[in-house]
Amino acid sequence: MTTFVDRVVLHLQAGDGGHGCVSIHREKFKPLGGPDGGNGGHGGSVTLVVDPQVHTLLDFHFRPHIKAENGKGGAGSNRDGANGSDLVLKVPDGTVVSTPDGEQLADLIGAGTTFEIARGGRGGRGNAALANSRRKAPGFAELGEPGDRLDVVLELKSVADVGLVGFPSAGKSSLISVLSAAKPKIADYPFTTLVPNLGVVRVDDHTFTVADVPGLIPGAAEGRGLGLEFLRHIERTAVLVHVVDTATLEPGRDPLGDIDALEAELARYGGLADRPRLVVLNKVDVPDGRDLAEIVRPDIEARGYRVYEISAVTREGLRELTYALAEQVERARAAHPTPEPTRIVIRPKAVDDAGFTVEPTEDGGFVVRGPRPERWVRQTNFDNDEAVGYLADRLARLGVEEQLAKMGAESGSLVRIGDREFDWEPTRYAGADFVPGSRGTDVRLEERSKRVTAAERLAARKARRQRPADEIEAASDGSGTD
Repeated sequence: MTTFVDRVVLHLQAGDGGHGCVSIHREKFKPLGGPDGGNGGHGGSVTLVVDPQVHTLLDFHFRPHIKAENGKGGAGSNRDGANGSDLVLKVPDGTVVSTPDGEQLADLIGAGTTFEIARGGRGGRGNAALANSRRKAPGFAELGEPGDRLDVVLELKSVADVGLVGFPSAGKSSLISVLSAAKPKIADYPFTTLVPNLGVVRVDDHTFTVADVPGLIPGAAEGRGLGLEFLRHIERTAVLVHVVDTATLEPGRDPLGDIDALEAELARYGGLADRPRLVVLNKVDVPDGRDLAEIVRPDIEARGYRVYEISAVTREGLRELTYALAEQVERARAAHPTPEPTRIVIRPKAVDDAGFTVEPTEDGGFVVRGPRPERWVRQTNFDNDEAVGYLADRLARLGVEEQLAKMGAESGSLVRIGDREFDWEPTRYAGADFVPGSRGTDVRLEERSKRVTAAERLAARKARRQRPADEIEAASDGSGTD
């Protein structure tokens, strides 16, 4: 059973933010202690980091479901909830992160490279943080924001300078074992190598890496054999080496035919036409192999390839091959210098950017999109009327209601924000000071009652006490005649 895994699908879930707390301070001889509900903690995030000591995605193969810690809820006495711990996942160098649809999200190259793949949710504010000069004791708190939930695909593409390609049993594993300290499995049957092998080669002051890709056969680019699974490991290589078996006993095969078949598969896979090629005629320690190598060498050189006759068993020709590989690698590195560190670009917010958009829908409703309105909706407890009123205030201050009116929204129009739908009613107190009511309620959400208010009763009492002007005049005339 192989222990090398180079492609996995992860089901990630960042931590949810903790809910804010609704609490009023209660203490003897302090009847008006005020709100003291603490804030909820932020949820933990999921981050990928490149670790040079990790060489496979095997751990994720057995544990594909990953969840970060949730934030804790707030408590009374102004106690904030603890933040959830961030989850750091160590991945090999050369890991590509993409969506299940194939969209690439990140290409992680270089030790220490990090990428936050799933962000934790924000913690909700408690009623102590929501209090102000008009809302002395809020009867609500914000809910914690849910963390990101998504599926991602991790693919490992080995970061090597030289890629060895060839038919099964061509001697690629033997070659990498004598060029470097790698110890791949070597046997005399096809498809001995089931996983890519990576070796480090040092020549004088030069150091480069060599990748041994499992054997390719005709049709590998379409999924036949093992080639399709591991062709990705030569995408990053700077030099390709065709390892040709000159002592094969398989009928119908010859070095030129092997090279043509390999080039056809590389062309079908795509993206490798610009890589320089070298041809290695292996197994010249066998008499028939040496004779065949001498026969086909002029034809291969006529095609523009540099040819090297070697024997991985007797190490014949390895010195010349090693120096040639080092030369090609240095030339490729000079042609593609190390890219400069990514510059931080600060893009200020546009003056006319409202932070949201309002779009009409086919059913006559409207959709409001924007990070702030959608986050506010997620953090609102719709079982609390006062919290809903607070949401209406925030949307009105942001200009959502004004934009809805401009777009033609009327009372009762369907409005969608995030995953919530509302029957839009213009806020009666928009732009005015908040009129507080009982804790947990909001008068803007209540139907006007038919009950006579205290102000109306007082006005009626004053009207009854005020005598009509004609009665006063008549009374004064009568007193004068007497």
